[in-house]
Amino acid sequence: MEDLKLGKYKHFKGELVEVLYVAHHSETLEEFVVYKTLYDNRTFGKGSIWIRPKKMFLENIQRDGKIMKRFEFVND
Repeated sequence: MEDLKLGKYKHFKGELVEVLYVAHHSETLEEFVVYKTLYDNRTFGKGSIWIRPKKMFLENIQRDGKIMKRFEFVND
C-alpha cells in the first residue's frame, strides 16, 4: 500500500483534517489513519480524533459523475 504523509488533508466535501499517525490493528495488522478535525464538527467539536482504514482514506470516490480522492494532501 502506498505511503501516507503526515500533515493536512482536504476531504472531498471541503473540510480540513490533520493526519497524526498511521496505526496498526493489533490482531490483523491492518493499517489505520489517525486524524483530527481542523473544523468545528457539530457533534464532537474542533480537534476531535478519528480513525479510518488507510485503504479507505486513500481511495478514490465517485461524486456527481467525477472520480476524486477521498482526502487530498494539502501541505508538507
